[in-house]
Amino acid sequence: MPDLLARHRAVIPNWVALYYDEPIEIVRGEGNRVYDAAGRGYLDFFAGILTNMIGYGVPEVREAVERQLASGVVHTSTLYLISGQVELAEKIARLSGIPDAKVFFTNSGTEANETALLAATCARGSDQILALRQSYHGRSFGAIAVTGNRSWKNSSYSPFNVHYLHGTDRHLAQFSDLPDADYIRVCVEDLRHVLGTAVAGNVAALIAEPIQGVGGFTMPPDGLLAAYKEVLDEQGILLISDEVQTGWGRTGSAFFGIQNHGVTPDMMTFAKGLGNGFAVGGVVARGELLDGLPAAGVSTFGGNPIAMAAANATLDYVIEHDLQANAARLGDLIIGGLREAAARLPIVSDVRGKGLMFAIELSDPATGERSPALANRFMEETRRRGLLVGKGGLYGNALRMAPPLTLTEAEAKEGLGIIVDALETMSEQAA
Repeated sequence: MPDLLARHRAVIPNWVALYYDEPIEIVRGEGNRVYDAAGRGYLDFFAGILTNMIGYGVPEVREAVERQLASGVVHTSTLYLISGQVELAEKIARLSGIPDAKVFFTNSGTEANETALLAATCARGSDQILALRQSYHGRSFGAIAVTGNRSWKNSSYSPFNVHYLHGTDRHLAQFSDLPDADYIRVCVEDLRHVLGTAVAGNVAALIAEPIQGVGGFTMPPDGLLAAYKEVLDEQGILLISDEVQTGWGRTGSAFFGIQNHGVTPDMMTFAKGLGNGFAVGGVVARGELLDGLPAAGVSTFGGNPIAMAAANATLDYVIEHDLQANAARLGDLIIGGLREAAARLPIVSDVRGKGLMFAIELSDPATGERSPALANRFMEETRRRGLLVGKGGLYGNALRMAPPLTLTEAEAKEGLGIIVDALETMSEQAA
């Protein structure tokens, strides 16, 4: 492993982060567990950044991919008809609830968001975009431009004129004591103020994550995005819901995260879990928005037959096994257990989440200051105990977890036990 780490450092950019003091190589997966090169097993509570949505070694996905491989056709491009692409697009269009929907496939969430932003700016004849503070929408030039988290912004240059809204910043002093209804009202007033002062002419769109991924699973209160859309509709401004992390039943209470707000967006972007590890992303939108792009276009690898086979099998599995309901049930178990434990754990300053998408924030019990150091320590403590988790948040002190939707009750209790045990050990040592 040291040799592999040295080789990695020699040829991979130094901004490509690796978890853990001693990084691990994952070489095998089965069910909801993975195994490293030393043979150590881990219950996976991060799923390749929410991507291995139904776990590892799933026969239905493997067999679908093997059937496509056996045909000899690994790639054709969007210049030819691809039955798997059409089939998957039909399913997604129906599930989205967007009227007269069409779907364009890409390779990643970043590309999906770029496509949605392109469609919005073309439709509205404007480069003005609204986004939420603390957001993250991808690594490319345009996606970085609408990202509201400085740690992930490489450049101040932008193809857009971006204005950032409130929605996930209730920790700030001016909002911390507000109940949901009052916070929503204040946010809507701020949106109206931005539209009345900071913009010029048409605004193209608001792009928002129903739950912010890199932001540490921070989320607006249910109903805020619907309240925002009422204002947007007055001026014809489009709503893009970034469902890269919140789609496919992950939140438990809805199949797409935006549905928790009781509203249908004009466009949704998706990626990550849909392919269960195979690269697939895309946009589902009102047909006239995608049809309205004036120039010719293709997606060389978007709609790839192998990825489509995996995605069709994955989506079918999610629906046939009602994994949304499983996410709701086990999410309640884990989040409830974390909140119960947090009452006696002074290093835990917040527990939040929906379904199998939850996070804790760690703070110094002596000062109350957010503690990235404690977050790093938690990563090491849970790894030693055989659990993989993720981290993030605006301040680097959030631990975010999103197990495969196939998680069992026994595994949920096992993971919860490891988390609480690690936190108890850390709290005792911090006392």
